[in-house]
Amino acid sequence: MSTLPRRRFIQQSLFAAGSTLALVGRGMAAPSETMHAAVIGLGDRGRLLANQAAAVPGLKITWLIDADESRAKAALKIAPGAKVAQDMREALDDKEVDVVIIATCNHWHCLAAIWACEAGKDVYVEKPLGHNIMEQRRLIEATDHYKRIVQVGTQQRSDTVQEEIRQFLHDEKELGEIQYIRANRYGLRPPVPRTKSALKIPGSVDYDLWCGPAEKKKLHREKLHYDWHWDWNTGNGEMGNWGVHILDDVRNVGLADAVGLPKRLLVGGGRVLWNDAGQTPNVHFAYYDTGSIPVLFDLSNLSIKPGSKGEPAYMGTRSGYTVFCEGGRYSGGRGGGAAFDKDNKRIRKFSGNAGKGHMENFVDAVRQRKRSMLHADVVQGHYSSAWCELANVGYKVGGDYSREAAIEVNKSKAEWAELVDQANERLVNHGISLEDPAIKLSPVMDLDPESERFTGGLADKANGYLSCDYRPGFELPTVG
Repeated sequence: MSTLPRRRFIQQSLFAAGSTLALVGRGMAAPSETMHAAVIGLGDRGRLLANQAAAVPGLKITWLIDADESRAKAALKIAPGAKVAQDMREALDDKEVDVVIIATCNHWHCLAAIWACEAGKDVYVEKPLGHNIMEQRRLIEATDHYKRIVQVGTQQRSDTVQEEIRQFLHDEKELGEIQYIRANRYGLRPPVPRTKSALKIPGSVDYDLWCGPAEKKKLHREKLHYDWHWDWNTGNGEMGNWGVHILDDVRNVGLADAVGLPKRLLVGGGRVLWNDAGQTPNVHFAYYDTGSIPVLFDLSNLSIKPGSKGEPAYMGTRSGYTVFCEGGRYSGGRGGGAAFDKDNKRIRKFSGNAGKGHMENFVDAVRQRKRSMLHADVVQGHYSSAWCELANVGYKVGGDYSREAAIEVNKSKAEWAELVDQANERLVNHGISLEDPAIKLSPVMDLDPESERFTGGLADKANGYLSCDYRPGFELPTVG
């Protein structure tokens, strides 16, 4: 267990005479000056980001941080000579560090990023932005207060094809007015095996630091790493893992970023068939009322039928979205897609690179001290992450499922009933249905987009899931 005291920066010491120039000045490096980076969290995603950072001219990785020391040491292949530590506060105390790249478990994202902002560092933080809506808003406050540059890892926003599709749909309006958007995440996941005895934490792991702000508890699963995604204590489920990418595309391309949060939503889903150590839904669907263009979302981690490796698809996409318009549709996902007329004839193809320049975009914005240059600023990352977190809240407050209640949110749109029925048909292939007791359905939930809180029935219960408790020593700092 780390013996380092918890970081508590205070405004008067941070902005004492001369220190403002020193901290901000480090972020104003000339193009030829080397900037120093700390990478925090070195699992698969962290190592990929470290490789991307190491390839950016003028950016040098000087710290490798992971509560699992073995993973930090393994990353020395990427950044030879970097300092290795388990506690991120060692790197945050280093005045030579200009930026931090965060790829920890979700429950650490916001606290680590806020600490970094307090320390005068700029931040690249993986998606989802956080573990809940409240802490994400706190990070935005810290970003503004400490005047930091914070990029979110929805890397497809750095793909120029997104702007091309957006212009095609909203400016050129080749397909006419948009009527609704259907998005989907279909990708197979295996169950998380449940173990009778508690997981023995590897000796290379400082488990107290690994848990950080989350509850420190015994785990009854086979693996510590990655499977944290499906534990509410540390992860956001498939909604926060892949759903955030797709819903970010929907917001950016389909809605032209005109909608922050929806006004109403209805959510259904559950964890079915597996009886495993995971907690988050493997079947999840949501209706989002934006006040303008309705958004329908469907998610499944199950195969088409038992014993098959086949994945469902919709309009040719497994992880993507379809924008339905008066004169046709656009269907695509990461890296591009195609537009079709009403006769299903392809009229235009769009191709991109899935956002390979995202890290460079972050570094360029840091060098020029222009937050406006970011392709995935913290505010947009917050909204897209929040859509996923709202769906998780809907699942948590849900009650018994009924088809009549499920389609009540928009009876005039047959496409929503079609999505619900298709979700049911896939379960029927596995010998169950949406009537299974494991499936929950929320009521129609009203949300005030300005306060980012639920109103009306079940509001108190639902709002209780917009934040969480933090362990002593890892509380969320107050900004200002």
